[in-house]
Amino acid sequence: MLVTPEQLLAFTAAAMLITLSPGPDNLMVLSQGIARGRRQGMAFGLGCALGCLNHTVLAALGVSALIAASPLAFTLLKFAGGGYLIYLGWQAPRSPGASFQAGAAGRDAAPLAATFRKGLIANAINPKVVLFFLAFLPQFVNPAQGPAGLQIAVLGLIFTLQGALIFGCLGYFSGSIGQWQAKSRRAGQWLDRAAGCVFILLGLKLILDRGH
Repeated sequence: MLVTPEQLLAFTAAAMLITLSPGPDNLMVLSQGIARGRRQGMAFGLGCALGCLNHTVLAALGVSALIAASPLAFTLLKFAGGGYLIYLGWQAPRSPGASFQAGAAGRDAAPLAATFRKGLIANAINPKVVLFFLAFLPQFVNPAQGPAGLQIAVLGLIFTLQGALIFGCLGYFSGSIGQWQAKSRRAGQWLDRAAGCVFILLGLKLILDRGH
């Protein structure tokens, strides 16, 4: 058995606490759900969660350690991640605002695949998440249970599944707030602009953060 019940319980509890704590992913999912509705918020949240699979593979293969050890690689990845978030923020206010109507044509009917892809990329190229997985997952590895790489892969998959559940709930309930708030085209436009500001600020923070 690669992961014991004790390992599983301790890891899942820690992972859920970390996922629920305020952070960039939570803010992005909430802002997307409030601005664009339940389905868009859930799609973006699912993309963010599945982006963790990328970090899981990197951590299991030891690539994350190489990135962490290379200031140039880390800086390039940081600028790529921050630039992508700023791009998403710049694009958000450019979409036409409209009132939320569940099941009807409008902003909630935007291509879910595109929203999912945005969440996936935003998480997958975030170097802070790369370093987090490198530091967090090995703490729950027991060498006596088998290959460390396989244990990290299993733990990363568990982290992804609980993240998908929590981010999906965040997207759903934030979408409810958006449906309640957005009663007009003008309100929808302002919600889009607010969501765009969140993405831009997070992107700038990532780029300007001097921490490695």
